This record gives sequence, C-alpha cells and structure tokens, in this order.
Amino acid sequence: MEIFLVKHIAEADHGCGDNDSSEANVVLTLSDCETSEERCVEVPERILSERGIAEGKKVSYDKNGNLLKYIRVVAAVMRGKKDGIEKIYATERGYGGFKGWWEFPGGKIEKGETPQQALVREIREELTAEISVGDLIHTIEYDYETFHLSMDCFWAEVVSGELVLKEAEAAKWLAKEELESVKWLPADLELVEKIKQEWV
Repeated sequence: MEIFLVKHIAEADHGCGDNDSSEANVVLTLSDCETSEERCVEVPERILSERGIAEGKKVSYDKNGNLLKYIRVVAAVMRGKKDGIEKIYATERGYGGFKGWWEFPGGKIEKGETPQQALVREIREELTAEISVGDLIHTIEYDYETFHLSMDCFWAEVVSGELVLKEAEAAKWLAKEELESVKWLPADLELVEKIKQEWV
C-alpha cells in the first residue's frame, strides 16, 4: 500500500489535477513515504474536514481511488486464565459513531514510539495496568469510510495492576467459543478470525 505525507495544501489555481467539479477544490502536494517522490492532486475542499486531512498528516487511497486519512494504531490481545479457562480481554466502545461496538484495547502510535512502547502506554492510560507485549499476531489494513486504519496487533499479558476502565463502556473476558458473542468493530472482526486460527 502506498502511503503519502501531505506536505502542502493550496487553492486549486495552479492548473494541477483533473477534477472538473464546480465545487471549491484544493491542491494537495503529496510525498511518497517510501520513495519521497512528490505528486500533486486536486480534490474537493470539503474532504479535508470530512476526513481529517491536513498538512503533516498521512494519507492513502482506498480500492476505489478515494483519498483517506491514514491512521496507524496498535491493539493488545490480552490473554489470561479465568476460572481455569484461557480467555482474551475485549472492551466496549463508549463514544463516537461506533459506540456499543467491541474492540481490542490500544490506540495511536505517538511520534518516536515503537508499536510495543505505544501499546504499553495506551493500556496504562486506558486501563491502568502494566502489560508485557508478546509476538505480533497480524497487521490489519482496513478502509473505513473516511480513513484507512493500519493496526499492529500483539499478544499481551497483564503483569501488574488491575484492569480499570477509564474510557471504555464495558469489558469482558471471552473464551474462544465466546468470540462471536459481541458485535466487533469491522477491523477487529478481521483480527478475531486470525486469532481463532492461532489460538491453541
């Protein structure tokens, strides 16, 4: 997947782009994050606010050629024995358009952090516990309507502290056969399928 950095945004009066729409357009100067090659594209101005696109942010294209904000996050698949049965921990989102849907806890990777460092910090902030991060399970690439999500998913275990909900609505420890009992976020559902294959 090609990922681009938005280097500059200007009004569409440079003759760059091929958008013939009558609505107000802007020109984005994009730099390929891998090759540093630059290109400019003309897009409707409204998508900047609709999709959270701004200078210094990363973007990518979905399969239909739509420009999406690129977000890189991490998720913890925390394992633990509950009543003698190995289970994994899931949280219910308490805000936004996906309120009431379930996900694996985690969050965004901050500048200068490794994915593992970000995961330790996010779990400490969201759930007050300390974790040890294990192997990478999979990296999920998923196009939502307004952004592309790249999610590094790791096995993890709580090593100290109690799991206390600071942001989520609710939480559950789920056995393998209970994974279908909650309504997963679309990207997390892809992870659930991968977990079923790897969970022995």
